[in-house]
Amino acid sequence: MNLPNAITLSRLFLTAVFVIAVGFPGSTGHIIALVTFSVAAATDWLDGYLARKLGLVTPLGKLLDPLADKILVCAAFVYFSAQPVGGYHCPVWVTALIIAREFLVTGLRQIAVEAGQVLAADKLGKWKTTFQLTYCINGLVWLTFRGSDGGLSGMLANLSKPTGWLMHVSLWTAVALTLISGWNYVWSSRGLLKAK
Repeated sequence: MNLPNAITLSRLFLTAVFVIAVGFPGSTGHIIALVTFSVAAATDWLDGYLARKLGLVTPLGKLLDPLADKILVCAAFVYFSAQPVGGYHCPVWVTALIIAREFLVTGLRQIAVEAGQVLAADKLGKWKTTFQLTYCINGLVWLTFRGSDGGLSGMLANLSKPTGWLMHVSLWTAVALTLISGWNYVWSSRGLLKAK
């Protein structure tokens, strides 16, 4: 156990807090959910940066980091498919697509490991995660600050409203990148699949 891995494990803990918080009625639960999700999203960058900077990349970290990312993102998308944000639901098929892609990539990575190869993360996958996190944080900002009509909270509510551009751009860009990056993983591992 080292510092980057401890930060990754903290993301799993924060995800659990997020899941509990979104179940609380009222603004208190939404505030806690927004803060914990945002901090967890920040640790996604921090643990990888520290692991590379300090030379602490480990097999445990390589396993835990993408697993923690997937659990965090999937938990939020399941919530937004069930909970309307300003009357707007994230379509269930979008959440199913995101979860299916994560299972697919995890399976391909396992096949690669068994074949003695590494299926590295690509830049499209990182951008996909960025837009997924942007969508989720945007939705949580709306739930937290909706009804605010002045100051910073009013500005955040206006920016994050479900009918606004940020909600739609972040969601549909995430969907497109989910499909494209998923296809890229399948294509890059086609030799492994043929061998099976």
